[in-house]
Amino acid sequence: MIKSSLFWMLILAVAILTACTNSDSKDKDEPKTNDTSSETEGTKTDGAATGEKVSIEFWHAMSGTGQESIDAIVKGFNESQDKYEVKAEFQGSYEESLTKLRGVGGTKDAPAITQVFEVGTKYMIDSGYIEPMQKFIDEDNYDLSQLEGNILNYYRVDGELYSMPFNSSTPVMIYNKDAFKAAGLDPDKAPETFAEVIDAAAKLKTDEMYGFSMLTYGWFFEQLVATQGGLYVNEDNGRSGDATEALFNGPEGLNVFRFLDTMNKAGTFGNFGTNWDDIRSAFATGKVAMYMDSSAGVAGAIKNAPFDVGVAYIPHADEVKRNGVVIGGASLWMSKGIAEEDQEAAWEFMKYMTTPEVQAKWHLDTGYFAINPAAYEEQNVKDKWAEFPQFKVTVDQLQDTVPGLATQGALISVFPESRQQIVTALEELYQGKGPQEVLDKAAEGTNRAMEIANKTKK
Repeated sequence: MIKSSLFWMLILAVAILTACTNSDSKDKDEPKTNDTSSETEGTKTDGAATGEKVSIEFWHAMSGTGQESIDAIVKGFNESQDKYEVKAEFQGSYEESLTKLRGVGGTKDAPAITQVFEVGTKYMIDSGYIEPMQKFIDEDNYDLSQLEGNILNYYRVDGELYSMPFNSSTPVMIYNKDAFKAAGLDPDKAPETFAEVIDAAAKLKTDEMYGFSMLTYGWFFEQLVATQGGLYVNEDNGRSGDATEALFNGPEGLNVFRFLDTMNKAGTFGNFGTNWDDIRSAFATGKVAMYMDSSAGVAGAIKNAPFDVGVAYIPHADEVKRNGVVIGGASLWMSKGIAEEDQEAAWEFMKYMTTPEVQAKWHLDTGYFAINPAAYEEQNVKDKWAEFPQFKVTVDQLQDTVPGLATQGALISVFPESRQQIVTALEELYQGKGPQEVLDKAAEGTNRAMEIANKTKK
């Protein structure tokens, strides 16, 4: 388990600004403990002995509509049976929630279920806090084939599923169809390659509007590397062992930085910084014609724009075939060290969460993917897609993704720091420094962080 204070200072210092977090509140309330706090691992609580419901805590980082949807789903589960009761508790941002878990992880006081962002996967596996989800899947003969394979792949390590996918999203390219028409471009055919985006951006550029933009955020860089088939780090993207060397400064990463550098120098690239609200506002107000966003941001883009909005797959380098996208978002982890009956309650709730009906609600409420594709056959989803076909594009891109080490995603315990290294590299690129120079610097910073984390682990 990583015990380095430096790692945790970095976790707290880095703002993970993704739309996938959906957690903008700064609620710092201390976590509550449930009635099983006096029990030892594997024992039964007084509630079980008296026939009362087994009560468990579910820590999450969803605010706004995400929290409202979770509360409704939890209420539905609690009313669907009389044996278990789930208490959903907002714990602040992903970083805040993970810090709180660190204080009780692996003990009887830990919440039964904790939502953790995808870049915390490596840390959670190494932490000693959790029971792998595979244990409960095997004991219950649960059929994983009913769930989305390209989502499961991220959370599988050495063939075992460690957590249950929950709020899952991928990047997409969103564009202004009206601007495409005005520029003489086909509004129903978005550019697919880096060269096509560069060309379209030049045609779309006006005195008031940039052609293309991308949030200054490492997640999008990772995706543009992965769709080329490139790995982020060595050791098979950190999946066959602890990664020791960054690979993102190779040909694939350089393709991405040259792509952005070309448009920046041509004046067709709009730099709207690191804030999601800023870049989304720029699109809605006609200051940029194409930009990268999370699939969970599609509904907002359609709602807020006074023009026709298109959604397309993310672009890829011209000389390669599209590989697809890596899942972002978060998953649900089962605590180790809590009462056995609490684990049973948590497992029953997780199974409930994966049902088509619940996943359809979650998808429509939030814009996140349904981890059970059968949800897309629900009538309410079909009706929504008929009204807004843009939603289907996001699902098609995920399901068209080619399984492999690149699209499975990298596993490193210092991902937040590495993403900050990429942010710095992008900022320096836009200020005029060379693509290879700034990428190499980011790789060196990532290598140092991995070296410290690996030494600490040993």
